[in-house]
Amino acid sequence: MTTAPPHPGDDRELVVGTVERVTFHNAETGFCVLRVKARGRRDIATVVGRAAAIAPGESIQAAGKWVNDRAHGLQFQADFLQAAPPASAEGIEKYLASGLMRGIGPVYARKLIQAFGDAVFDVVENEPERLRAVPGIGAGRAKQIVEGWHEQRAIRDIMVFLHEHGVGTARAVRIYRLYGTDAVRLITENPYRLAKDVRGIGFVTADGIAQRFGIGRDSLLRVRAGLSHVLSEAMGEGHCGLPRAELVEKAAGLLEVESTLVEQALKEEIGETTLVESTLNGEPALFLGWLFHSERNIAERLVQVARGPLPWGEIDLERALPWVEGKAGITLAESQAAALRRALTSKALVVTGGPGVGKTTLVNAILKILAAKGVRMLLAAPTGRAAKRMTEATGLEAKTLHRLLEIDPRSGGFKRNEENPLEGDLLVVDETSMVDVPLMYALTRALPQRMALVLVGDVDQLPSVGPGRVLADIIESGMVPVVRLTEVFRQAASSRIITNAHRINAGQLPELPAKGEASDFHWVNAPSPAEAVRTITHLVARHLPKSQSCDPVRDIQVLCPMNLGAAGARSLNVELQKAINPPSGPQAARVERFGQLFGVGDKVMQLTNNYDKEAFNGDLGLIRSIDMEEGELVVEFDERPVPYRFDELDEIALAYATTIHKSQGSEYPIVVIPVLLQHRIMLQRNLLYTGVTRGRRLVILVGDKRACAVAVYGTMTKPRHTRLKEWGIAYGGGAGSEGGLLSIYA
Repeated sequence: MTTAPPHPGDDRELVVGTVERVTFHNAETGFCVLRVKARGRRDIATVVGRAAAIAPGESIQAAGKWVNDRAHGLQFQADFLQAAPPASAEGIEKYLASGLMRGIGPVYARKLIQAFGDAVFDVVENEPERLRAVPGIGAGRAKQIVEGWHEQRAIRDIMVFLHEHGVGTARAVRIYRLYGTDAVRLITENPYRLAKDVRGIGFVTADGIAQRFGIGRDSLLRVRAGLSHVLSEAMGEGHCGLPRAELVEKAAGLLEVESTLVEQALKEEIGETTLVESTLNGEPALFLGWLFHSERNIAERLVQVARGPLPWGEIDLERALPWVEGKAGITLAESQAAALRRALTSKALVVTGGPGVGKTTLVNAILKILAAKGVRMLLAAPTGRAAKRMTEATGLEAKTLHRLLEIDPRSGGFKRNEENPLEGDLLVVDETSMVDVPLMYALTRALPQRMALVLVGDVDQLPSVGPGRVLADIIESGMVPVVRLTEVFRQAASSRIITNAHRINAGQLPELPAKGEASDFHWVNAPSPAEAVRTITHLVARHLPKSQSCDPVRDIQVLCPMNLGAAGARSLNVELQKAINPPSGPQAARVERFGQLFGVGDKVMQLTNNYDKEAFNGDLGLIRSIDMEEGELVVEFDERPVPYRFDELDEIALAYATTIHKSQGSEYPIVVIPVLLQHRIMLQRNLLYTGVTRGRRLVILVGDKRACAVAVYGTMTKPRHTRLKEWGIAYGGGAGSEGGLLSIYA
């Protein structure tokens, strides 16, 4: 493609004009569709090309040719497109009104033009104090405008710089906020830092920049960055390390270099303790240093806690059990009574089991007995929704683990640790299957020696999204006592959701209701992805809200095996948004960023942990307002408003549909799950089991029964490379008198 302006003898045409509207702009690729008031033309022209950044009101110079497109009519296809800040008052007003700068929308754009005409930018740059003469602009807004102007200039420079090196520009704002005015220098010195520091920029992108900067393919800087990338990718799949041979092979293949060079880079990484040499099942392996030490410290700490004295006095079990039955108005089954005896005599304990086996009843009985003994108790769960459910189930306040440990937004660490431990006698953690190695390490660091610990969770669900298989490794190592509840109680057994969840977990196909039979579990045939999308959209937007008298946004959750594909979460979100929350008119507030369109009323999910906002990965919320003047969108999470600048919107995503992985720790009144052969790569028994157990009132599977069979008869999740189990055994688990598994059967 030609990327230079026209020169003498060039047969391309030239278009010069002002951007009236940006119809479309993909910040990742730079592709844009513009409506341009072109010099020498009466009509508004459509210009198609690529620009690192573009805004209404800017002047453009484009070279290319006119094409009569069959679908879109006459348009100018530019292979060279250059934008410049607007110079005319009219252009400047359009630029300011576009929402590009925080603090300025259409209203203040008009006021600024009325006050300063085409000298607005000069005033902002050189005489910012004059801004306060404009009605409505006080010190705060004036400061915001000045900062916004300087930020936009810096961001544009970075965008152009990245664009010139073949890089998508959607992350330019984050790069600027991270590196500031040093961004270009820092990237030039070591482009690979982008892959580590900036979410959304991977190794391949950073490597492409490095190649353009002349960094050799056999540079140790490149090879070491490649090793970090391979291990980071493995961490994203739940591993804490990799077998040495596998790591060397993957790195050499990715980098297209000799394995001897990878071995040389490995020595440097090990020498700097970034990586640690160890073993996996007796074979040489390499671990990210911080993960290796985290797993070892978790095991050491849990064994210490399990062997310590109980923080409460002796309990008369023969009197305590009938007392709690009368107090709670329940009758404990023998399995629950046996589990309760174990719980009251163990300093550390794991309680595991599937749905309907009485985990909540057991935990409530423990809490009531110990509360009567004056035991100070803390309750926590990994997510806000799980903590809320815990509060509702126990009547006691439960916090998220991040809030319990008092996250420090500045450092990303926790204020609670060995020097500032938690205060209390007992900590109960629910949904422990979701807890990964870094979070469990932080928790065990903050656990005082005298505090007892009860970990509750379903070990057969999907393991944590983050690295490790903490709950499974703790159970299998025997480092603390374990109670596994397996008896499904009569009331729960009447639910097909619960009985089918147990069937799936046992490798059996779910039982479906007879035609016309009332049931909380259904199957709808939809053999193709296109048919599944149509069926799910109809169910969620129309049928279920009427038949179940429910809200399609609050009460129904579509859970997908994967994000990608025609019937994946991303595609379904687009269709469900159109059906449930379409634009109500030309004035409806909508903002498009990072390839997503957001509107007031949309259901969204937080994708990362943002400690400043106290919004965490997997939190669900509703968009309550969009302020184009301020460049801000407000999401309500559990009745708590959280503001997002437009440049932060890659932290959230539409969530009418989400993945089963992201649903862990949550329950929804109604769950709809597409199950198709196109999801084959993700179809595993515990994935389907986890999805089904998310539904409280109704579960509907939509798809191809062959795909359901693939999931049910298939294996569980691929093994994860971790060392926590080995550490637990090494520190005295397994055969120790304090360890062991108590299985409670019907």
